[in-house]
Amino acid sequence: MPRDLPLSNGRMLVNFDFNYNVRDVYWPHVGERNQTQGHVNHFGVWIDGAFVWLDDAGWSREMRYEDDTLVTAVTLRHEPLNLTLTCADTVDFDRDVLIRRVRVTNSAAIAREVRLFVHYDWHLDETEGANTVYFDPERRTLIAYKDHSYLLVGGLAGDVDAGLAVGERDVAEPMAQWATGYKEIDGQQGTWRDAEDGELSGNPITQGSVDSCAAFHLGSIGPGMDRMCYHWLVAGSDADAVRDLHDLVMRRGPESLLERTRNYWLLWLRSKHIDLGDLPDDLCRLYRRSLLITRTQIDNDGAIVAATDGDVWDFARDSYSYMWPRDGALVANIMSHAGYGDFTNAFFQFCARAMSNRGYLMHKYTPTGALGSSWHPRVDADGDPQLPIQEDETALVVYSLWQHYTIFHEVEFIRPLYRPLVKGAADFMVRFREPFTKLPAPSWDLWEERHGIHAYTVAAVYAGLLAAANFAEAFGEGEIATRYREAASEIQAAAEEFLWSDADGRYARMVRVDKEGVLTRDMTLDCALVGLFKFGLVEATSDRMQRTMSALEERLLVKSAIGGVARYENDYYHQVSKDIQRIPGNPWFICACWLAEYHIALANTLDALHTALDWIHWTAQHALPSGVLAEQLDPFTGAPLSVSPLTWSHSEYAGAVRWYAGRYRRLANGEK
Repeated sequence: MPRDLPLSNGRMLVNFDFNYNVRDVYWPHVGERNQTQGHVNHFGVWIDGAFVWLDDAGWSREMRYEDDTLVTAVTLRHEPLNLTLTCADTVDFDRDVLIRRVRVTNSAAIAREVRLFVHYDWHLDETEGANTVYFDPERRTLIAYKDHSYLLVGGLAGDVDAGLAVGERDVAEPMAQWATGYKEIDGQQGTWRDAEDGELSGNPITQGSVDSCAAFHLGSIGPGMDRMCYHWLVAGSDADAVRDLHDLVMRRGPESLLERTRNYWLLWLRSKHIDLGDLPDDLCRLYRRSLLITRTQIDNDGAIVAATDGDVWDFARDSYSYMWPRDGALVANIMSHAGYGDFTNAFFQFCARAMSNRGYLMHKYTPTGALGSSWHPRVDADGDPQLPIQEDETALVVYSLWQHYTIFHEVEFIRPLYRPLVKGAADFMVRFREPFTKLPAPSWDLWEERHGIHAYTVAAVYAGLLAAANFAEAFGEGEIATRYREAASEIQAAAEEFLWSDADGRYARMVRVDKEGVLTRDMTLDCALVGLFKFGLVEATSDRMQRTMSALEERLLVKSAIGGVARYENDYYHQVSKDIQRIPGNPWFICACWLAEYHIALANTLDALHTALDWIHWTAQHALPSGVLAEQLDPFTGAPLSVSPLTWSHSEYAGAVRWYAGRYRRLANGEK
C-alpha cells in the first residue's frame, strides 16, 4: 500500500497509508529505526454503539496537505454513520512530536456520544520482542520503551469553543481509557480488537510483543455540532525526555505547535523564491510540494534516503531506507540549485565519511553511515575478484559537489572535502579504466541489475572528472587538473568509438569487453541513455543523440490509457504485463521527467519549449492527490507500484521544472 502524507523534521518521520492509518514511525533517524516497522496503527471511532476503523469501506477520503506546508488537510466522511472527521497532522519542525487534531462533526439529526481510539503496534528499535508499554497515571499517558527508544502517547478531548486549543485542562479531558496487551503471539491480534465494543481493559503494563490503545471520550455531540480531539506521539531517549516534551505540549497547547510548524514551512519555501516562467499553477504547486516531500526524506545528519515506505519490506525482507550515493547526489544537486545548501552540505560530509580509502563509494549506506545490505558479488562469473560498486555513484557525488560550489562558493566548506572526496574519487576514476578501450572499467549499472560498461556510468564518470579538474584548478593544482581533463577526454573519445553502433544508428546502453579485448554491445533501448546528454558527454542537439532519443521515445512509450515511459525494454521489476510491444515496462516518473529535460535541451523557441510540458503535465496528473510521486505506476490502473514516495521521483520533477524555467527565461530574453 503506498505511503501518503509523509511528515518529518529530519529526525522523526511519520508516514500515513492510503487509508490514513499511521504506518511508519522513524526515530531518531529518517529511514532508520522504524518503531512500528510498517505495521498498521489503527484509528477508530465508536459512536452510540457502532464502531468503525479508518480502513472501513464506508469512509470517503480526501488526503492532502495544506498548501505549501507539511501540515496535512484530511477530510474523512462516513455517510452511513453521518459522521465527518476533519484532521490536521504535523511533526513539529524542531521537537520530536507528532501532533494530530481531529474535529468530529455529527451530521445526524440527534445528539450522539463519540469516542476516538488510537492504537500503536510497537516494534521498538525494529524488533517485536522485549518491548514494554505501560500506563503513566500521573500524566494519563501511555509510554512504550526499549533500550533508548521511548514513545509517549498523549492527548486531550473536549469542546471546540471552550479553550481546548490552548490546552486548558479544565475544559479538555486527557486519555479516558487505555489498554496494553500482546500481539503476534498465540494468535492474539492486539488491543485494537479490545476497542471494538467501545471499552478498553485498563491493563496497565505489558512486556514482550506488545501494542497499546488509548481512548478519548468526546461526550455527547449535538446535531450539526463539532467536538475536537488532539492526540500526540512523543519520541525521546528516556522517560524524562518524553514526559518533559508532553508537559511542554500541555503548557503551550497542541494547536500552537501546529501553527508554528505551519509557519515554519511556509517560510522555508518562500525564502527561496524562483520565477517559474509561464508554468501553470498546478505544476508550480507540485514543484513546491516536491521540495517539501524531498525534505521529509532527508536525515539531519546528511543521509538522503531513497524511500521510507515500509511495505516494500515484504518484497525481499529489505527496504529502500538507505542512502544510495547516486540518488543522494542527484537529489542534493537539485536541492542545492533550489537554494537549500545547509542540508546538502551535510550530505557531502556524509559521503566524505563513507568514502573508501581507495577512492570509491559502495552500493548503499544506512542513515547513520554504516555499510548497507547489498546483492553485488565480489567475484565475477569466472571467480575473479571484482569491485561490488556502481561507479556512477562515486562520480555523481563529485559532479554534484562542483555544482554546489558554483552556487554557494563556500571555500571553507569545500576545503576539508577536497582531498578525501574530490581527489580521492578522481584518482580512482582515472585508474579504474578498461585497458583496451580506456572507458571506465566494468561496474554495476544504475538499475543495479547488470555488470558491464554502461553509457550512463561513462557519462557520469566524464562529468565527475571534469568537476574534479575544476576543483583542482580552483585550488591551484594545474598538473592534477590536466590529468583529470585528459582522462575525461579519453573517455569521451572512447565513448564515441565504442558506444556508438553504425549498424543500429544509436548508442548502446552497455558494452562488455572480454579478456582478449573483444567487444560486444547491448543495444537494448534504455532510458538511462539520457545520461549521455544530461552530464555533457554528448550534445543533446547532436545527430547521434537525436537518433538515439528518437528510437528510445518510439520504443519505450507505454501504449495504455495511463501512458508514460518505461525504464527499458522488457523491464522485469514489478512487471505487470508480458505484452512487451505495448507495455515495454511500467511507467516511471523519473523517465517522464528525463524526456521533458531532453525536449527542454533541444528547444530554441518558446513554442518548441512548450513540447516539454506534455511530460511535466503527465507527471503531475499521475501524482496522488497529496502530490506524492511513487517510483512507478501500474500501466493499466495508474496505481502506485513499489515505493511511494520515491525521493528521486520528486527531485527529478523539481529538476525538470527548474530546467524549464531557466530555458524559458533565456528564450524570453532572446537568448539561445
